[in-house]
Amino acid sequence: MKHYHSIFFLLLISLTCCSQETSVIAERDYQFDRKQEISTISFGSCNKHTKDQPLWKSIIENEPSVWIWLGDIIYGDTENMDQLRKKYAVQKEKEEYQALLKYDCDIIGVYDDHDYGKNNAGKEYPRKKESREVLFEFLDVPADDKARKHEGAYNSFEYGVEGEMVKVILLDARYFRDKPGKKSDVLGKEQWAWLEKELEESTAQIHIIGSGIQIIPNQHKFEKWGKFPKSRKKLFDLLVKKETPGVIFITGDRHIGEISKIEWPNSASPFYEITSSGMTHFYGLANEENNDNRIGKLVKDYNFGLINIDWKLKELELQIRGPENMIHETTKVNF
Repeated sequence: MKHYHSIFFLLLISLTCCSQETSVIAERDYQFDRKQEISTISFGSCNKHTKDQPLWKSIIENEPSVWIWLGDIIYGDTENMDQLRKKYAVQKEKEEYQALLKYDCDIIGVYDDHDYGKNNAGKEYPRKKESREVLFEFLDVPADDKARKHEGAYNSFEYGVEGEMVKVILLDARYFRDKPGKKSDVLGKEQWAWLEKELEESTAQIHIIGSGIQIIPNQHKFEKWGKFPKSRKKLFDLLVKKETPGVIFITGDRHIGEISKIEWPNSASPFYEITSSGMTHFYGLANEENNDNRIGKLVKDYNFGLINIDWKLKELELQIRGPENMIHETTKVNF
């Protein structure tokens, strides 16, 4: 009899441990009104869930209407979805991040490689479908959201009303991505078709296009759209073809911050990109990194990105900010 009691006791412990291992990510009970006019968008990337979180107070002080995660929300690096879910739960329970969850703003985003599950991974990552689901849990993506009807984590969001509208397009640069190469693809056939339709049907005055990896900078050795030159050109050419107004790229991944600008053939206006990366750690060895498209200086400090919109002046102010809300870099763009 004692033997059976022992077995039952061990089984109970085992089930309890499994239950604790599969951490549940608590849902955010909040619905943002996306039809209201917005004037401030903030974003960032490379946020190690085990480190101090020094920027959330400054982020909230700017009163953003939208916060956008651009990847590496956590450092998962695993094929174990229980572990990935558990790490997202650690981040969501952080006191500093809880302040944002309680604040009146929309929280959206997409993964990069470490929260996708493996460093520099693409379509070959075996748990990509499950990883997307865990990301959507963390972001509280509704069960009936349009993004759940296709593979990959790409999505779009419209804010404001006719005449004063912002469209945010978040690209999934992992789920369908080939190995780097001259003719390799980043987005995959389905996502390219979706993007073209999103641009074609858009009536927005400003288009914020997010990608985990950098798009314009093309001289460094790390991950970038430049390692997929056919896809990079296709993206720029598509924006020109659709005459997409007010294009601002927002990117992460690099553990640095910088603002870039490129003139593209037949484009009515330049394309701009803000890279914001290094919310909990940054790349201090980037002294000599070249980027002929960079405006201003390279930021080697904790940083987050900010876009302020002046609808009366038809002007965007692009900023990279850091601890104590200090401004690292800023530039103004007409739209």
